[in-house]
Amino acid sequence: MPRLLEWSPRFILDVCQTKVWTPAAKLLLLLLTNYQLPITHYLLPKIMIPRKRLDIAWSDLFFGIKGCFWQQNREEILNRFKSTKFFDDNNIVCFSVRSGFDLLLQVLALPKGSEILVSAITIRDMTRIIEHHGLVPVPIDLDMQTLSVKTESLESAINENTKAILVAHMFGSRMPLEALLSFAKRHKLLVIEDCAQAYIGYQYKGHPESDVSMFSFGPIKTDTALGGGILRFKERTLLEKVKTRQSGYPIQNRWQFLKRLGKYVILNSLSNPILFGILAAGCRLFGTSHDNLISQALRGFAGSDFFVRIRQQPSYPLLALLERRLKQFDSASIEQRIAVAHTIIELMPNIRLLGEKANNHSYWVFPIQVEQPDNLMRHLWQKGFDATRGASSLYVVKPPAHRHQWRPIEAQETMEKVLYLPVYPGVSVRDLKRLAYIVTHF
Repeated sequence: MPRLLEWSPRFILDVCQTKVWTPAAKLLLLLLTNYQLPITHYLLPKIMIPRKRLDIAWSDLFFGIKGCFWQQNREEILNRFKSTKFFDDNNIVCFSVRSGFDLLLQVLALPKGSEILVSAITIRDMTRIIEHHGLVPVPIDLDMQTLSVKTESLESAINENTKAILVAHMFGSRMPLEALLSFAKRHKLLVIEDCAQAYIGYQYKGHPESDVSMFSFGPIKTDTALGGGILRFKERTLLEKVKTRQSGYPIQNRWQFLKRLGKYVILNSLSNPILFGILAAGCRLFGTSHDNLISQALRGFAGSDFFVRIRQQPSYPLLALLERRLKQFDSASIEQRIAVAHTIIELMPNIRLLGEKANNHSYWVFPIQVEQPDNLMRHLWQKGFDATRGASSLYVVKPPAHRHQWRPIEAQETMEKVLYLPVYPGVSVRDLKRLAYIVTHF
C-alpha cells in the first residue's frame, strides 16, 4: 500500500465517497493528504462573517445557566420587572409572543370565520395561530420602500366579518400608525401591534392607541433572553383576562431551558468568523447546506406539538434572564447598529434596501432586493460573507381561497428577490467596504 501522502487526489475522493468512512475520518484524511489536492476547492473560505450575531453576552448565558440551578420565587421576579423602564402595570410576560397572541385569541373568542387583516409579511406561526382558532388571515399589501401597510388595501379588504388588524413592524423599521388607527376606530377593529423586530428599549413601548403591543425576546431578537415575550394592553380588563388564562398553564421545565441555553452557547461560539468558516467548510465537504443547518437550529417551535409547546408559563431562569436583559439594555447598541447600516448604504447607494424610505429604522436585519439573489448569495459565501435568503421565519401571507384578488403583489415580488446581508456592529469598515464592492460589482 502506498504511503498516505502518496495517495492520488482521485483515490482519496473515491475513498471518501464510501460509506465505510465516518465523516470525521473523511475530514481527517483530506486534511492529512494536502498533497496535490486542492482542498480549498472543496472547502469554503476559512474565515466567514456570520449572517448575524446573537445579541447576548457570555455573562448573560452563564447567568441563565446559574438560574437553572439556583432558583428563587417566580412571583418575586415578576414583581421586579416593574423596576425596569420598559415594564409597567399594563404589561404581561409570556413564554413567547406566539404564546401571548394565542392567549389573546382565546380570550377574545371571536366568532368562527371572522377575518383578521394581517401585514402581508409575517412569520408563519402567527397565521397558523389565527387559523387554529377558526379565523381567517387576510393579507394587506405593503409599500416595500416604507414598509408600511397600504391604506387603500385596508379599505378594499374590510367587510362585515373583519374583527381585528395584526400589523407587524418589519426588519427593524417602525411604520407610522396614525392612519391605520384612525381606520380601525371608524370600523371598530382591534389593533394588535407586532413589535418583535422593532424593539429599541424603553424609547418605544408600543403606540399608546394600539389595543395590544407585542415584543419578542427570542433567540435572534434585539436584547434576547432566548425566549419570552412582553405584551402591553391598553384596556386593563383584557389584560386581566389574559393573565387569568395564562395562570392555568404549566410552568416551563427549567431543565428544558438549560438545554436551550446549551444550544445557544454553541451557536454563540459560531459568531467567531473562523469557527463559522470551519462549520461552513465541513457542511460543504459532506454535502450539507450550512444555511439550512443554521436556519433549522434557530427554529424555536418546530414539530407537531406546537400548541402544547407555546402554552406554557415562562420558568424562573427565563424570567430572571429577561429581567436582567431589560435592566442592562443600552440604547447605544441601537445607535451603533444604525451607524453601521448607514456606512454600507453610503458605499452602495444604488442598491435597493427594503425600507429605504422608512422614517424610523434601527436595521435589525439588512435585506436588499436583487435580481439574482441565489447566485449572489452563493458568490458571497465564496468570498467569506454568510448572506442568506431566510434570516427568519418570515413569509408572504396567501389570501383566502375565496379572495384571490387580494394577493399582496408588491410584497410577493419583493420577497422573491430578497437577500439578507451580514451588516451589524462588529463587522469592520474594511469588511463592509469589501462586501459593498462585491455586491455592487456582481
